[in-house]
Amino acid sequence: MYDELYLAWRREIEHASLGGLPTDFYARISDYLKRIKEETRMLDKKSVKLNLLDHEAQNVKRMLEELLWARYKKLVKTITQNQTLPSESLTVEEVKMCDSFVTFTGAYQKFAKDLMQGQTVKVEAEMSHKRLTLRFTKNTPAIIGLDMKTYGPFLIEDVASLPIENAKVFVKQGLAVPVEVS
Repeated sequence: MYDELYLAWRREIEHASLGGLPTDFYARISDYLKRIKEETRMLDKKSVKLNLLDHEAQNVKRMLEELLWARYKKLVKTITQNQTLPSESLTVEEVKMCDSFVTFTGAYQKFAKDLMQGQTVKVEAEMSHKRLTLRFTKNTPAIIGLDMKTYGPFLIEDVASLPIENAKVFVKQGLAVPVEVS
């Protein structure tokens, strides 16, 4: 994983265009850092291996921070210049975040255009931010919501507030019923 990160970091630093990353790149980097952390816990504080792992973790974090910042700047530039995002070059997380940013950018540009033309500006909240409170009628495993947060697992009679799109699925499957909150 270290070599893969190094190559990705180097490409992002050296080239103006956005480099491609495997869709699961960040998940694997996270696992890699967790493994290093777990391994260091079991070692003697004075061991050479601990020292080497500490240096490796520091290098990984430095490269990852620089890689993330470089990709962020390139993505923002691409979106704000109304260019098409190269979705095949993005990770799962980046695709989801960019979708939100593209929506925001388009809405803000429309807002600015309408305002400059003296039109009444009306900004409406996105549906994706609405939530629905449910009471679970069956034991239900954990899910990852549309907002990329983990919800559950749920036991019978548990009550939870979920993004409306996820909540509707639970209701449709007969796993939960809506609860009126006053």
